[in-house]
Amino acid sequence: MTVDRDKHNSGAVSHFIELAKGIVPPMHPAGRPFVAGAAAATLLLRRISKPAGVVGALVTAWVAWFFREPKRTTPTRAGLAIAPADGTVSHVVEALPPAELGLGSEPMTRISVFLSVFDVHVQRVPVTGVVRQVSYHAGKFLSADLDKASEENERNTVWLTSEEGHEIVVVQIAGLVARRIVCEVSEGDAVAAGSTYGLIRFGSRVDLYVPRGSRVLVEAGQRTIGGETVLAELPGN
Repeated sequence: MTVDRDKHNSGAVSHFIELAKGIVPPMHPAGRPFVAGAAAATLLLRRISKPAGVVGALVTAWVAWFFREPKRTTPTRAGLAIAPADGTVSHVVEALPPAELGLGSEPMTRISVFLSVFDVHVQRVPVTGVVRQVSYHAGKFLSADLDKASEENERNTVWLTSEEGHEIVVVQIAGLVARRIVCEVSEGDAVAAGSTYGLIRFGSRVDLYVPRGSRVLVEAGQRTIGGETVLAELPGN
């Protein structure tokens, strides 16, 4: 009976752990130093006073939550451009691609997604394909919801060629508070749509450039889910 009870308890614990994993998303590795620092500060605050320790614990939990990297189910149909970030669509316009890529003077369709400090801040690959170029551009830290932030702010640009041969550009843009852009892909890398490739701290914007003639499926003000929301159908699909 004791053995059966132990097995039952063990199974219940395992079930609870699996449920917790489904509710609490994993954390991006870039967040670990920040969580560790916040936790260390909390331990020091607890020595000063219990209320201060409670505040520190709440801050630590928020930092861990900020760097969350939830699992996403990405559409697999060919010819789709998937949202590279969680946030709100702020602009859908015709614009030249970032000058540092040397893609010429042919405008592309630019879909901009603004991320508040409450959004998931990892970025995801919009199409399955190959990385052609990665370029970092130093710049200002204007509010990321401004249209001119695309040209004037600090940014990191990734140029991709999709499996179907489409040229796609995705740009991580630092915002008013953001001061650090993390990009984990390099020229020549094969990447899959929906996979995490970077992160911005702590409030920012991501621009997606797709070929003219793409059928845009979102409008300004619409919410997006990175790795899941289809932003556009690419030409020929």
